[in-house]
Amino acid sequence: MLKFLKRIAKYAGYCMLFLVSFLLMYLLSAFCLSGITVEKEAAAGNDIAIYIKTNGVHTDIVVPVKNATYDWSKTVLFSNTHLADTTGIQWLAMGWGDKGFYLQTPTWNDLTFSTAFKAAFALSSTAIHATYYNSINETAACKKIMINTAQYQRLVDYLRRSYEENSSGNIVPVITTSNYGNNDAFYEGTGRYSMFKTCNSWANAALKSCGQKACLWTAFDTGIFLKYE
Repeated sequence: MLKFLKRIAKYAGYCMLFLVSFLLMYLLSAFCLSGITVEKEAAAGNDIAIYIKTNGVHTDIVVPVKNATYDWSKTVLFSNTHLADTTGIQWLAMGWGDKGFYLQTPTWNDLTFSTAFKAAFALSSTAIHATYYNSINETAACKKIMINTAQYQRLVDYLRRSYEENSSGNIVPVITTSNYGNNDAFYEGTGRYSMFKTCNSWANAALKSCGQKACLWTAFDTGIFLKYE
């Protein structure tokens, strides 16, 4: 019995060592790869403003609600929010992430092991969190980026591919009471969230899609925003 317990303890120790080593390698890789800059492409024109916005953990891509290239209000419908007046709405922030995190974890105190485990290992579905704003102010946590029309079209295409569509080609709202306010809604997303494809690596890829400065890869928002200090 004693030998059996010693063997169990030995294997448990190996497992713990592996997990600690894996976590350290993950964090080191995230730090190193986020420090490598993918430079902005050389392109003429910069007539469209977009923003990157962070809450300190999660990065959103913010785009005009409507311009000559695309009208998001016809896709991400105002009627899916609880807005009483939409006349002053100018901006739409979009973030992609694990559906369980979005709907079941309004604060870090609500985070459960099950939700975190499923998110880390791509075991649950994804969602888009879409939030409408009247105005956007540039701050340390909200950076303006000027791009041209062709780049914006590529960004629109990237963002649209992140939404799940039904057989009619319409995006699919998530029916929930877990909205964060009156001006937001959730939609079914495409792809799988994991520790290697996070909400921030999604936003980083969005910047790459439209030829803007980005990290080679990042799991966290810090790497992105350091490029725009």
